[in-house]
Amino acid sequence: MALSQSALSELLDAFRAGDGVDLIRESVRVVLQELIEAEASEVIGAGRYERTDTRITDRNGSRPRLLTTKAGDVALSIPKLRTGSFFPSVLEPRRRIDQALYAVVMEAYVHGVSTRAVDDLVVAMGGSGISKSEVSRICQGLDETVGAFRTRRLDHTEFPYVFLDATYLHVRTEAAQVTSKAVVVATGVTADGRREILGLDVGDSEDEVFWRAFLTGLKKRGLAGVRLAVSDQHAGLVAALRRSFQGASHQRCRVHFVRNLLAHVPRAQVDMVAAVFRTIFAQPDPESMATTWDQVRDQLAARFPKVGPLMDDAKAEVLAFNAFPRAHWRKIWSTNPLERLNKEIKRRARVVGIFPNEASVIRLVGAVLADTHDEWQTDERRYLSEASMAILYPDRDTEPIAAIDSGE
Repeated sequence: MALSQSALSELLDAFRAGDGVDLIRESVRVVLQELIEAEASEVIGAGRYERTDTRITDRNGSRPRLLTTKAGDVALSIPKLRTGSFFPSVLEPRRRIDQALYAVVMEAYVHGVSTRAVDDLVVAMGGSGISKSEVSRICQGLDETVGAFRTRRLDHTEFPYVFLDATYLHVRTEAAQVTSKAVVVATGVTADGRREILGLDVGDSEDEVFWRAFLTGLKKRGLAGVRLAVSDQHAGLVAALRRSFQGASHQRCRVHFVRNLLAHVPRAQVDMVAAVFRTIFAQPDPESMATTWDQVRDQLAARFPKVGPLMDDAKAEVLAFNAFPRAHWRKIWSTNPLERLNKEIKRRARVVGIFPNEASVIRLVGAVLADTHDEWQTDERRYLSEASMAILYPDRDTEPIAAIDSGE
């Protein structure tokens, strides 16, 4: 590939300056940036300021990207498009996650708390030849990035649907004890149907005090317009939701409820009970669904007495989703979307095994979530269509959205 005249001019200026390693780094930057621009022009169908019949979209500014190379850190610009998304093939996707994983592994290693898996990974990375100061430098940069992501404002739109869940990771305390820490994550669906990562925190347990502090933090950052909160039935979380999002409905994850229900059924009858229970959600409208729930409740309670009270208590929250547009039902009646995100967190955390401290958990999980958030923002497909979201906001184009005071 022949470099453009502007790229050659930049290189010539760098050669004239003659700054040794800086010269090499600048050369790497110029070449990589030229490759990125060439690939962007190919995707767009035209170069900068070029008019062609093959153009399919336009440039819309750029976003910065810091790439670590053997010549040092290189600051690049990734073109943004008016329609569609673009990510250059010369850069590795998810490099932020890989860098965070590398930093956490090395931090564990230099603190002497590594496991066999960490030892093997350190060897694969080229041995233990990394200093504590180098680890601190990498961690500091990541902490700033993740910190900015975790504290960003959320008042740019409304979030009618919010999903909340927790997973547990092993963390070493200051007393050198290994404990299980709750890692809580919140995601939301915006008023135009896109998904965003809303928040992340780490705590000793999922009690009400911890969840209330987490939810209060989201509200202080501007989270508003919540109509439905989707979660499991953890007592601390449910109590915190009632205090923090008064007026919003609570959707009890139907998948979690089925697991609780089947725990009261003999193993030989599990498949039958699960099949009968699923008939509730095959109904076409809320009225039929409520009627079928009662019928299934009576049918199962006759054979399994403990099922009756369980279904009586759960009916309103498990069926809360049916007060919302039918097109949304499958996307909001469980925490499955968040469960998939938790699996990715677990997959990345499995390499570390035992985290050296809470900060390292935030660093790695925050990087996973930040990259996931970026992918959601550039995805051409929305989680929920604009047409279906318009049902929630029938007057959105003509009047301000009314205050939320119920789940209907």
